[in-house]
Amino acid sequence: KQFTVQQDRCAMKVSTDACIQGAWTPIAGDARYVLDIGAGTGLLSLMLAQRNSDIFIDAIELDKQAAQQAQENFSASPWATRMNAICGDIKGHPFSRKYDMVICNPPFFQNSLLGNNEERNNARHTITLSYNDLLIALDNVLDEKGFASVLLPPTEQEAWAYLLRQSGWRIHRRLFIKPKADSVPNRVVTICSKTMPEEVIDEQLVIYASQNEYTPGAADLLKPFYLKL
Repeated sequence: KQFTVQQDRCAMKVSTDACIQGAWTPIAGDARYVLDIGAGTGLLSLMLAQRNSDIFIDAIELDKQAAQQAQENFSASPWATRMNAICGDIKGHPFSRKYDMVICNPPFFQNSLLGNNEERNNARHTITLSYNDLLIALDNVLDEKGFASVLLPPTEQEAWAYLLRQSGWRIHRRLFIKPKADSVPNRVVTICSKTMPEEVIDEQLVIYASQNEYTPGAADLLKPFYLKL
């Protein structure tokens, strides 16, 4: 309700799943510096900036057109002085600081059929950023006590969780997102770090009570951001 997202030059558009990630992901009280990996429109960064007035956000995006549009969305928001879009590759960008928190809605699919749109393929498939690449990046950019929020489908989340365990990382919280009460989860937000407690806190969110009606839980979570709520 406090910002607008323009997305005509971005391969990946705003999605309900990403909005849930941006609204649900915890922000530590002492967090100051946040990195958004694969920023796209800048949606996640804008949501975090609205939720916390003390954080400064860098948002890195490989695609030039998307990075430019993210910066325009930042500049048009009330938090322009706390937000910065970077056009670059997370695998080699020379960041000048460590971050307290990383948020990422990464390319999902590892072995799926590609489409005809190269930008969309890069955004959806692990062509330019594998899960191992992402974990290496997190290891490089996160402060020792920092944590990351990563959104994936359930099967891919299992692969991500296995990689985390093999690398000595820990999962702290997970949000399983279900479209409807009688459906299985189709997305999972995972909160992970190198130092958090090993106990995993699992939560569940059902998005729709009917075709066009949010459940009370989803409505409460998204109310600060959606004009229609």
